[in-house]
Amino acid sequence: MNHVLNKAVDVSEEFARLENHSFIAANVTAFDPVSGQGTLCWKRHGRKTRMAFDQIVVPLEEAKAWEFPPEYPQDPALPFDISFVTPRTIRVRLHARAGAVAESPSLMLASEPARSADWQSRREAGRVVWQSSQGSLTLSENPWRLEFRDAQGRLLTETRQIGDTHCLSNTSSVPFSFIRRARDVGRQFAASFRLAPDEKIFGCGESFTRLDKRGQKVVLWTCDAHGVQTGEMYKPVPFFMSSRGYGMFVHSSAPMSFDFGHAYDSTTTLHVGDDTLDLFIFLGSPKEILSEYTALTGRSPMPPVWSFGLWMSRITYKSETETREVAAKLREHRIPCDVIHLDTGWFETDWRCDYRFSATRFTNPAKMISDLREQGFRISLWQLPYFTPTNPIYSEAIAKGYVVRDAKGAAATEDAVLDFSNPGAVRWYQNLLAGLLKMGVAAIKVDFGESGPLEGIYASGRTGWHEHNLYPLRYNKAAAEVTREVTGENMIWARSAWAGSQRYPMHWGGDAENTDGAMASSLRGGLSLGLCGFSFWSHDIGGFVQKSPEALYRRWLPFGMLTSHSRCHGAPPKEPWNYGEDFTDAFRRAVELKYRLMPYVLAQAQASADNGWPMLRTLFFECPDDPTSWLIEDEYFFGRDLLVAPLMEETTGRQVYLPPGKWIDYQTRRAYEGGQWHHVEADVIPCVLFVRDGAILPHIPLAQSTSNIQWDQVEGVVFKPPI
Repeated sequence: MNHVLNKAVDVSEEFARLENHSFIAANVTAFDPVSGQGTLCWKRHGRKTRMAFDQIVVPLEEAKAWEFPPEYPQDPALPFDISFVTPRTIRVRLHARAGAVAESPSLMLASEPARSADWQSRREAGRVVWQSSQGSLTLSENPWRLEFRDAQGRLLTETRQIGDTHCLSNTSSVPFSFIRRARDVGRQFAASFRLAPDEKIFGCGESFTRLDKRGQKVVLWTCDAHGVQTGEMYKPVPFFMSSRGYGMFVHSSAPMSFDFGHAYDSTTTLHVGDDTLDLFIFLGSPKEILSEYTALTGRSPMPPVWSFGLWMSRITYKSETETREVAAKLREHRIPCDVIHLDTGWFETDWRCDYRFSATRFTNPAKMISDLREQGFRISLWQLPYFTPTNPIYSEAIAKGYVVRDAKGAAATEDAVLDFSNPGAVRWYQNLLAGLLKMGVAAIKVDFGESGPLEGIYASGRTGWHEHNLYPLRYNKAAAEVTREVTGENMIWARSAWAGSQRYPMHWGGDAENTDGAMASSLRGGLSLGLCGFSFWSHDIGGFVQKSPEALYRRWLPFGMLTSHSRCHGAPPKEPWNYGEDFTDAFRRAVELKYRLMPYVLAQAQASADNGWPMLRTLFFECPDDPTSWLIEDEYFFGRDLLVAPLMEETTGRQVYLPPGKWIDYQTRRAYEGGQWHHVEADVIPCVLFVRDGAILPHIPLAQSTSNIQWDQVEGVVFKPPI
């Protein structure tokens, strides 16, 4: 276990410790197919050292109970249940402790899961089979095993037992089991499933590593990743989908580590730091799986129209004068823009978040906001939920009991970390935001949120073991709900997330460095998050950490504009006129591309919100029957009809894979055959952009703000090969 403050907790390490006892799923002792409830015997095992050919191995062996008084079971029989939510969604719950299991409403679920009557059961020799119109589940009773099949009877995956690996003395593969930890007698699960030889895995949140997670171990712990080229994540989500036609969601906020053939090639093991395993399994195509998952955990509501325009920002505009000057120059250079974001510098002291405009640098912030609104600009403001000791809010938050505590009752860390599990703290925080929103502020940047203290004690009665990963969801919810209450609009700008946070759009990708690698990994992170039900996502165009190199910024712009939300943000200068006239022209062309396509953008956004799909889509999401589409991670669909291939390095063209069908280059109108690779040169806008043959893309005359768009002048442009 990692003892560095707010570093990831890898619960998989506990399964290798000799002092922990393992209990391996063995056989069903009782089961009622009608209610789906039964008991499962778990065989006690321990790890025992063995030397062979001068190498020590520590395999699992059956063990005898050694507790006193001798009233603890050798091989406990514990409750489990199977239920069905829809014809495509199965729920399996297993418990590592005896006794009644307390049920409470879950923040991660949009509502209490329904019960489907579509599944019919039958008993066979030693097993129970359930069948729906979309697949089947088989429960074998001795030895215990679950098999998941599609509607055609093809095996998708099955649980892995202790006898399913045959490598001599192998200790890497963990069977379906739970452990009792020696350090605190807590329990945690290892849910192991078969991985097929050609299987690919996608999801787990905004993961910046290779898009296909096969061969990786993904630690699901919200972190300030300090970049986008690391295995750490701002937005982990305990959900994934497989190329075999199934997905899984672990309904828990405890630390988790998902091993996708990393320790043992043919096994997925979901290590879950919880004494209950609540697992949802979804059957179908990628689109069907994601619609099922988001029906369960919620879908992103449609954000306001203005939010899809350009957000102009840097770290940071510090005064009313700077803010007005940026607005004036955007209009002077005819660059469409809808939002100006004020980052850490709108307070009297930079970074000291007290929810008050600097009195010395903002003479009349309400009038500034009103004046800019008349010019077509909204204002967005940065803030965070940690208060330093020099912040006047620090003492108030502690005195009112609104912060996460340590075992002595003091603040759990150097800063006062707001406790969003405390309803009073939520109301107090929302009141701070409400004053700004009533002033006319359009959106709040919900920054940070990844550092809920692990050892902290929360008002919920739980420690950070269960509250740390839940912290972003509580934080997103608090800011989003007060924004909607005051403005009537669904809009925040958040960095951290957990399962269910997609209900509070939208989220951006964190602090990317200013490099080609960061641009590529930003795209992977956005695609991965989209496969977890987040319809709307953005990133810092040009990178965040340092001044954007001009050539990189120029190539990053069309990628940034062809995402749902588009923000230029980071170390100054970010404003195009500071790079010169030629760059300003290139900047304008990229921004105008999105504004002309705004009817298409909004139509695709609404369809995505309705179905729980992402606006940025992997190729296989649209073309699941095309094998090559499952391999591509540096191209994407923007909605249904636009295929985008950004230039990831300094070049004028690139190799592009086009799925089956005909494709039309958006800029040159040249036609290409799909199902193959092409070298394609970019045109005036430094990006390769294709349209489906026969698609009709709605365009609109240019406007400097979405509030000035003439919606009655939409023109449908047909993309067909030239005659």
